[in-house]
Amino acid sequence: MASKRQIDVGGVKIGGGAPVAVQSMTKTETADYEATMRQIHAIAEAGGDLVRCAVPRDDDVRALERIVVESPIPVIADIHFNHTLALKAIDAGAHCVRINPGNIGGHEKTGEVVEKARAASVPLRIGVNSGSLPKHLHELERESPVEALVAAAIEHVELMDKLDFQDFKVSIKSTNVPNTIASNRLLSQKIDNPLHLGITEAGTKWSGSLKSAVGLGTLLADGVGDTIRISLSTFHAEEEVKVAWEILKALKLRERGPVLIACPTCGRLQFDMDTVVADIEERLRAYDDPIEVAVLGCAVNGIGEASHADFGITGAKNEGLIFAHGKPLRKVPQDRLVDELFAEIDKSLSVGRVVVDENKAAEGAAWLELIEEENAGELTPERLAAMEAAAAANQALTEGQALPMAGAPKAKRIELDEAASPTEGRRFSRA
Repeated sequence: MASKRQIDVGGVKIGGGAPVAVQSMTKTETADYEATMRQIHAIAEAGGDLVRCAVPRDDDVRALERIVVESPIPVIADIHFNHTLALKAIDAGAHCVRINPGNIGGHEKTGEVVEKARAASVPLRIGVNSGSLPKHLHELERESPVEALVAAAIEHVELMDKLDFQDFKVSIKSTNVPNTIASNRLLSQKIDNPLHLGITEAGTKWSGSLKSAVGLGTLLADGVGDTIRISLSTFHAEEEVKVAWEILKALKLRERGPVLIACPTCGRLQFDMDTVVADIEERLRAYDDPIEVAVLGCAVNGIGEASHADFGITGAKNEGLIFAHGKPLRKVPQDRLVDELFAEIDKSLSVGRVVVDENKAAEGAAWLELIEEENAGELTPERLAAMEAAAAANQALTEGQALPMAGAPKAKRIELDEAASPTEGRRFSRA
């Protein structure tokens, strides 16, 4: 379950039922103030709640003094080996300090950092990676890497308890996805401190994103984890934030910006859907509203499969249909589908409701009916499911559904029973 305890990192609540916080880490030398600040702004604009900066030198501490003041989001100082740099980072105003008690120089030096953090009301992140376990756990690691990771983390937590310090979060990371899942599940049953999740050294934007989605998505769906970082081999830290948000949005844990729904295509496809989907995805980046936009590759299954979408298009050989909440808006030539879709989106968002031209809607409905008649013999399981979905959508429309836009009443939606949801009680808006 979600961690019971909560900490505050520069105003961002972590644990205790707070929304899962998204963070990333700058790829620059922290001492390069200009480059670091550019990256921090990119992270913040992509939706990062927190940012971590490596502090391996005194030059980095000096830059950190200015960075923590001017950063738009809280800054975490990342320290390894040298506990004096942790002390200096706290003096520099870091909102949180990450240390590994196993490599910071022993319990006495860890205690110095804790006392400095306590006096400054600065929380700590403690924890281990699979590549940095203490020597006395190496044999256990060979026998059971999961137990070794958890044992190391528990030792650090017990040290914090002896020091009477509770203002911290814990992380155990591995490059191995199953081990990361198993160790965090086990650790969450043993402690009630907030947990930081990540797959360490996950890989490239492609493979690393998939590994992170599987590992972190599994844990978050279980209710384990309070803040996440996607570790990708890219110089563009904001890409990590984008992946994190897609994971949270997919689990309905948080909302930020549009959701794109697109069918996987098949032999029925009669237009250049790859280009259309890429174009729509790129244009949607400019929108903050949490709207759902669907792209269907053919009209055979009607628009029932995406009747829950706020807006969508479905295409045929020369023409396509724009729809909203399962109801046709109008048909347009195929080469104008994307432009006209966004014209409808902008028009509706500007007034807070779907604007319907009844004549054009009727024309679109007639076109869709004709397409369906031409393909009536192809009564696939998908089409049967779509027909059922369309009937449910029509019933919902008669009950007065509207778009969930700012300033307008929330749409009346058919929601999954919370008791049946793996994310029960953990749905949050970004606000």
